[in-house]
Amino acid sequence: MVSGTNKRVWIYPKLIKGKLYQYRSLVSYFLLIPLFLSPFIKFRGEQLFLFNILERKFVILGVIFMPQDFYLFVLATLGFIVFVVLFTSLFGRVWCGWACPQTIFMEMVFRKIEYWIEGDAKKQRELNASPLTSAKFFKKASKHLIFALISFLIANVFLAYIIGSDELLKIISEPISNHLYGFISIGVFTAIFYMVFAYVRELVCTVICPYGRLQEVLIDRKTLVVAYDYSRGEPRGHINKNFPEPAGDCVDCNLCVDVCPTGIDIRQGTQMECINCTACIDACDMVMAKTHRPLRLIGFMSEEEVAENKKPSIGKRIYGYAAILTLLFGTLTFLLITRSDVGATILRAGGTLYQLRDDGTVSNLYNAELINKTSETVKFSMVMPDKDTKIEYISAPGLIKKGESVKLTFFLIRPQNLVKEYKSKLILEIQSQGKVISQAKTTFIAPPN
Repeated sequence: MVSGTNKRVWIYPKLIKGKLYQYRSLVSYFLLIPLFLSPFIKFRGEQLFLFNILERKFVILGVIFMPQDFYLFVLATLGFIVFVVLFTSLFGRVWCGWACPQTIFMEMVFRKIEYWIEGDAKKQRELNASPLTSAKFFKKASKHLIFALISFLIANVFLAYIIGSDELLKIISEPISNHLYGFISIGVFTAIFYMVFAYVRELVCTVICPYGRLQEVLIDRKTLVVAYDYSRGEPRGHINKNFPEPAGDCVDCNLCVDVCPTGIDIRQGTQMECINCTACIDACDMVMAKTHRPLRLIGFMSEEEVAENKKPSIGKRIYGYAAILTLLFGTLTFLLITRSDVGATILRAGGTLYQLRDDGTVSNLYNAELINKTSETVKFSMVMPDKDTKIEYISAPGLIKKGESVKLTFFLIRPQNLVKEYKSKLILEIQSQGKVISQAKTTFIAPPN
């Protein structure tokens, strides 16, 4: 949090283990386990997820995507953006508080270690304000050593998603001189993650992350967000037995502020810095239970629900977003189902024309590139459905290894007396084990008969 003097105010959030905190813990474990294991699980010969930007190779659930599938990536990205807009319009910043890796690691891993070593918020504040002693040095050194080790582990897993788990294991097991850049990358990522979770912390959510900045344009009066029911809570007032005049349900204990990991006061209304982590709901419910008042003075509510006492409703734009999302993902699903296992690109050789042959035929020279998008080696052959057109290879490999490509050079030869137009379209089939696995279109030029 940044104060009015533009100076960083260190936040010491108080820990309250309410029901929602326990649910968040379960969700975090459910997400962390596959996050760490996915790069090391093989499916169809490939790791579950790989985003190798350097080699332009992407794997999702064992399915390989190559640069030729860029249109699928664009469509999936558009679908994801629309999904984010739709989800945020419905539920606000719930993703940030419950599923974002930054929040999960900060609140469910690093923060818990901090509580374990240094104590609760009050003890942490006192420790930081106290002079340096051997006990303080031991606690701080232990905490930051563990932070660095966890950051090192996260850096390795992160790199496994980028370069692949097999390459990562080589970096770990082989001499440093063989993988110098790999070791440097691990060191850089370790330093970045350590700085983020040890020092930058909530500033990632409140200052750096662009998603938080979009909240003002994505949410409206119908969006469910973590909100304070001011119509019920105001006017605030401490419990005083000597003055039994009725007041609002808020007892002004300030506990909702004490537990907030971004340091805001939810009673001031919906704010960009709120990540919907629900810590304030747990804190307020605990106070309401002790004072024998109804729960959920702070809860998931829309501004319309609080101000006008209306039931939650869905606006027209939500249906519009849903329709667009359905169309995008429907198209993407169709393209994925009909996607060929071997991509084929066939072009006439540049700078060449047709060749008239002595036997009354005419030929065109072609270059082809075939890309294997499967997780196994493919044995293939090229076949012309038009039986009058023959294929004469100059170079013709018959195998394509997984995730690799091969290039072919060949002539297509047709009897000249069958040529009816100068430029005609042809279709070539790529077959494997007697089945057509891909098709490619090209043009054939020759003087008409």
